[in-house]
Amino acid sequence: MTNRGIVAAGAALVGGVPVAAWGLMGQQNYAGLPASELDYAFQPWDIGDGVAAVAGGLALVLAVAGAVVLVRRSLRGAMDQRWWGVLGPLVALGLMAGVGWRILTAGGIGANIGAGLLIIFGTPIAAGLLLWSLAWAFWLVTQGRGREGGAEWGVASRGM
Repeated sequence: MTNRGIVAAGAALVGGVPVAAWGLMGQQNYAGLPASELDYAFQPWDIGDGVAAVAGGLALVLAVAGAVVLVRRSLRGAMDQRWWGVLGPLVALGLMAGVGWRILTAGGIGANIGAGLLIIFGTPIAAGLLLWSLAWAFWLVTQGRGREGGAEWGVASRGM
């Protein structure tokens, strides 16, 4: 497998996690009233729960396949294991995004306290995870030396 395959597996993992979390969690509306009588912090997408569940299931399969490929390549030495320091926070961020969107769009009676708490506490955590991943990836690309001269994921160290 080439470096493109490793990048594709990473994209499948990072991109599949938020869709899987969103789709498999389902709409979190208050059970006592019809959706037309509920208050929303943000209006949910007009996608049925069945379609969302199928999309979530397919995304879960894609994410697991990406993770399996990456773990196998990492164990065989084809992928520098330091890249898990980039992928791990991005997967956590994707999980937060998928679950967070369901919290933000949950229908309830009155104020959505979960949405407010998510915005207050989740935003700085998400920003921290994203900044960590970007900084770690930048360091790996510019300074980090891999086993074979630092040309991991198709990007040579120090621009050479």
